[in-house]
Amino acid sequence: MNASEIALFGGVYSNHLALAALLEDVRRRGIRDLYCLGDLGGFGPHPDKVFPLLRDAGVKVIQGNYDDSVGNDLPDCQCGYTDPRDNYFARLSYLYTHSHTSAENKAWMRSLAKERKFELGGKRVHLCHGSPRKINEFLWESTTSTGFLERLCDENTADIIVATHTGLPWHRELPSGRHFLNCGAIGRPANDGRACVWYAAIAVAEPRLSVQLIPLDYDHQRIAAEMRDEGLPQEFITTIETGWWTTCLEVLPAKERARGVY
Repeated sequence: MNASEIALFGGVYSNHLALAALLEDVRRRGIRDLYCLGDLGGFGPHPDKVFPLLRDAGVKVIQGNYDDSVGNDLPDCQCGYTDPRDNYFARLSYLYTHSHTSAENKAWMRSLAKERKFELGGKRVHLCHGSPRKINEFLWESTTSTGFLERLCDENTADIIVATHTGLPWHRELPSGRHFLNCGAIGRPANDGRACVWYAAIAVAEPRLSVQLIPLDYDHQRIAAEMRDEGLPQEFITTIETGWWTTCLEVLPAKERARGVY
């Protein structure tokens, strides 16, 4: 194992089966340090099932907008949507998650830090949920300029910034040699017609840094069945089964939306 190697993931979205598969995959790869960038609930069934998995594996977790909202009993998920249809489904997801999360787990989410900074093999790493500026900021590959990412690195004294929130994994090495990474989400697929989900690994062996975006297969039919049993929307189940987003579409830039079928 590389002593300077970490795995990162976000958007668990109550998908305890994908989380269990991820933990097994990183163990197989020999990676011991795991970081979750938030949004533990939402979308999927049985949100309380993810917490013991995270704690038992020693995953270091930061707070996403969902965790802040559920933990503090806020009226909505702070997802950042503007479209009425997207907000309708976001509200269904949020009300289910909020009502099925224990008081103990709400308190734990409430206590989570919103960012984490550390060094990895001499590189300064900054972890956040949406962006270093805002917990629910969407940084899309097609619309986020390299100059803006360079400025975020400058302002946050970072060599590597890692975020999630959009649910779509992407990585850009900047002209300065610094990096921006969206580690993706493990709770639902990446709108690519595949049922797999995504996480990331970073390894530093001076002077080289490598970034991997890793597809992860899991028992998606079983989680779909659990969602159906819990009465969650068919639109969510279709996404799990087909790999295509049916909701949260209006927020997508044109290029990212064109990759889908809806």
